[in-house]
Amino acid sequence: MQKIILTGDRPTGKLHLGHYVGSLKNRVKLQDSNEFDEVYLMIADSQALTDNFDNPQKIRDNVLEVALFYLACGIDPKKTTIFIQSQVPALTELTFYYMNLVTVARLMRNPTVKSEIKLRGFEESIPSGFLNYPVSQTADITAFDATLVPVGEDQLPMLEQAKEIVHSFNRIYGETLVEPNSYLPENALARRLPSIDGKNKMSKSLGNCIYLDDSDEEISKKVMQMYTDPNHIKVSDPGKVEGNVVFTYLDIFSTPEDFQKYLPEYHNLDELKEHYAQGGLGDVVIKKFLIKVLIDVIKPIRERKEELIKNIDYVYKVLEDGVKKANEKANKTLKRVKSAMKIDYFDDNKFLEEIKNKFN
Repeated sequence: MQKIILTGDRPTGKLHLGHYVGSLKNRVKLQDSNEFDEVYLMIADSQALTDNFDNPQKIRDNVLEVALFYLACGIDPKKTTIFIQSQVPALTELTFYYMNLVTVARLMRNPTVKSEIKLRGFEESIPSGFLNYPVSQTADITAFDATLVPVGEDQLPMLEQAKEIVHSFNRIYGETLVEPNSYLPENALARRLPSIDGKNKMSKSLGNCIYLDDSDEEISKKVMQMYTDPNHIKVSDPGKVEGNVVFTYLDIFSTPEDFQKYLPEYHNLDELKEHYAQGGLGDVVIKKFLIKVLIDVIKPIRERKEELIKNIDYVYKVLEDGVKKANEKANKTLKRVKSAMKIDYFDDNKFLEEIKNKFN
C-alpha cells in the first residue's frame, strides 16, 4: 500500500504561528522526508463556505493568500500537490454518498463540531453543511487514499469519525476505502499554541494571533501585550513559569543559538526559567528576547512571501496544476466507490447485460 498524506486549511484569513508550529512546519518536514509516495495539501474553500456562505468574497480573497503562505513556508509543488477543494467535484459527490452512513445525532456528539458550533454561536441555527463537516472531511481524506492525516489535537474526533464512516462503507459495500491514521506534532506544546492573551488557542476569528507576515514592529507590539504572571508585579517578585505565555512560546521557538546570540548571560532556557521563578528577572527582558526569536522565525517567511507576490503567475499555475492532478486522483476513487455501490451504470456493459437478462 502506498503511503499518502492529505491535510489542509480553511482560507478564511492569513496564516499565523499556530498554523506554522501545529502543521506547516511538520508538513515541510514530512514532504522532505521522502517517506511518502504522494502528498496532498488542500485549500478547503468549500468547507470555509459552510459558515461564511454570506461572504464568498472573503474566501475568494484568501485562497491565493493561503497558497502564498504554503510556498513561503517551504512547501514544494514538485513534492506536494496543492489544490483548491471546490475545484474537485468528486469530493462533493463522495460527501453525498457518505452522508447515508452517519446519523445527525452522531454528528451532534462530535466534540469538535460541538465546540465549533458554540464558538460560532450557531446554537439552534446550524447550517447543515457545517454540521456535515466530518462527512466532507472523510470525503477529502478517502478521495486521495490518505494513509496519514496531520492534525491538531482538536481535530482528532473528526478523524475518528472518518474512520467510522470508512468502516461502515467497507462493511456494507466491501473493502473499498483506505483507513487513515492521524499524525500529531512531536512537540506536545506545539499542538495547541496559546493566543497572545493566554485565554484561547490562536484564532483568526478572535484576532489574537501573530501572523506569518507580521512586520517586526507588529511582532514587537503583540509580544509586549502577551499574558505573563499577573502576580509578578515587581522585578524582585518570584514569577510563575507554568501558564506564562511568553515561556510557552520560548519553549517552542527558542534554540541554544538564540541564547548565544541574544541572551548570552544564560546558557539555556532552563536557566532563564529558574531565574524568573526565583525573582529578579522582569517581564520586559524575557519579552524582548522572545521578540528577537520570533522575528528570526517570521522574517524569512515574510520576505519569501513578498518575493512570490512579484511572481503571482507562478503561484496561480501551481494551483492550476495541483487541481488537475487532484481531480485525476479523486476521480479514480469516485469510480471505485460507485462501482462498489453498484451505481456505475454506464462505465461498462454490465448494466445493459443485466437488463437484457432480466427481460429476456
